Amino acid sequence: MTEPTLNYVTCPDAAGGHRMAWWQWGNPTASHVVVCVHGLSRQGRDFDVLAQALCDRAGGRLRVVCPDVAGRGQSDWLKDPMGYQIPAYAADMLVLLGELKPVTLDWVGTSMGGLIGLVLAGQPQLPYKIRKLVLNDVGPAISWQAIQRIGEYLGAPVRFTSIEQAAEALRLISVGFGPHTREQWLALTRPMLKPASDGSGLMLHYDPAIAVPYGTLTRESSEQGEATLWQLYDGIQAETLLLRGANSDLLSPETALAMTQRGPRAQLVEFPGVGHAPTLVAADQVQAVCDFLLGSGA
Repeated sequence: MTEPTLNYVTCPDAAGGHRMAWWQWGNPTASHVVVCVHGLSRQGRDFDVLAQALCDRAGGRLRVVCPDVAGRGQSDWLKDPMGYQIPAYAADMLVLLGELKPVTLDWVGTSMGGLIGLVLAGQPQLPYKIRKLVLNDVGPAISWQAIQRIGEYLGAPVRFTSIEQAAEALRLISVGFGPHTREQWLALTRPMLKPASDGSGLMLHYDPAIAVPYGTLTRESSEQGEATLWQLYDGIQAETLLLRGANSDLLSPETALAMTQRGPRAQLVEFPGVGHAPTLVAADQVQAVCDFLLGSGA
């Protein structure tokens, strides 16, 4: 597998701005851009397998960009933790798109990354129109039980003595990701770690403060947000593919069904034996996305 190049874009905020990192695969001059955005506590290297597969199939006609959302991966940590919310992330993505200037734009978003894409695609007045949208195990309505489950570990101060120990710990809180080989899981784990600043082993890549606004969520505020997200979803004009882990505790079967019947009337693909969220590493998951974005004959 080839390696992506690491780039940065400066995004404005009330504290003077921050740098957002983004990983680039494929042809840097291609006018067709696929932006892949990760989940809440993840980072852009989650998409290595998918990005490589897309570039291989497109044969030099594609540019795949995988940002590290603010506070994650190689991106700056924010001075104000209340900036760790979807509207600010969407604003950062508009800055990135302004630098990329895609002629054809597709979006793949896992969980949080899908919500960012939903918000952008649901506003047709924005300068960049998403042609095809992949929502990976997320929709306008999110299970309150899943929100509580994620809140139990998000931002916890943990240290690891080795990559192997970290991989096992992350596997235990990520059982919904489904079955992976040891090599696949280690590959997903390595970019999740960085040396601890005090020299005490390895720590997770993200700013623990991303948990601050997450911790302010209540069932009532979550339900209020759903109404806005459904309104945005109904405004989506992009052709939409909805992926769902058949055992997902975040995206219910009822919400998934509703998403096929309203708004862009998403095409639904479910993966058995997987919960929240498919990692887009397994061959059938990769093929579903590649076929949707590039056509089954591409």
